[in-house]
Amino acid sequence: MDAISIALIGDYDPQVTAHQAIPLALGLIAEHLGQTVQFEWLPTEQIHADTSLEHFDGFWCVPASPYNSEDGALRAIRFAREQQRPFLGTCGGFQHAVLEYSRNVLGWSDAEHGETSPESERAVLTPLSCSLVEAVDSIHLLPGSIIAKAYETSQISEGYRCRFGVNPLFAQELLRDRLQAVGHDSAGDLRAIELKDHPFFVATLFQPERAALKGQIPPLVRAFVEACAVRS
Repeated sequence: MDAISIALIGDYDPQVTAHQAIPLALGLIAEHLGQTVQFEWLPTEQIHADTSLEHFDGFWCVPASPYNSEDGALRAIRFAREQQRPFLGTCGGFQHAVLEYSRNVLGWSDAEHGETSPESERAVLTPLSCSLVEAVDSIHLLPGSIIAKAYETSQISEGYRCRFGVNPLFAQELLRDRLQAVGHDSAGDLRAIELKDHPFFVATLFQPERAALKGQIPPLVRAFVEACAVRS
């Protein structure tokens, strides 16, 4: 069986908790599945129009934005979406999945991230009403969704280090067709999305990879790797 090849979209920083957790999570899952999982960090400033992405079985857009190159991150996300490759976005990855969809599916060429363009009239991502820095909260998952199937339950508890989420002004238009809201927190705020016409395209504001720091296999990451294995 071929090794599973996963691209980690983001700018590696050993000080970032999620970046410490991600290799641990993939290692635990590789051992659990009895398969070889290879991963490669893709610095966003090195992802250009001519960068070959074909050899990757899946793409994980990781936390710690703003990225060095927003365009690079969006280019890789678009590739995963259009080429039907398994995609997982956590924290900043969630935010940039929303931004990529806004620009390239909905055609909102003026869509921006409020972290880097706070004055934009179409900032589709804006500061959360309550910053979720080292916070833990319950999340209700849509029954039958990919993420609910991964956790085998509709009620979970996960941790965050996040300050930006979907702008409520644009949420209805964003989520009325292919992009689906599949997770809400205890206050009813959006915390997870999926793409309907894609085999595995899931993004969360929370960071499921953190479970690996406690020696636990993150169910959503396992489901992502299993989706990648189908391609390898």
